[in-house]
Amino acid sequence: MARTVTRDMIISEVLEMDRGTVPIFFKNGLHCLGCVMASGETIEEACAVHGLDCDALMQELNRFFAGKDEA
Repeated sequence: MARTVTRDMIISEVLEMDRGTVPIFFKNGLHCLGCVMASGETIEEACAVHGLDCDALMQELNRFFAGKDEA
C-alpha cells in the first residue's frame, strides 16, 4: 500500500503514519514536533513559518515511505 505525504497534511498525521519520520523532520529544521502546532499545522504552513524548503522535505518524506512500501 503506497503512502504519500502531501503539503496539506498535518504534521502529527505523518508522525502517526510512522514515527520513523521524526529524524527527517529534525534534519529539515522542524524540531518542535511535540508542540501544539504540530497537531494543527500543515507541513506547508510549518515550512513557511520556519523558512524551510517544503519541496525538499516532501521529497525526503516520500522517499522514506516509498522505501518502506517496497520492503
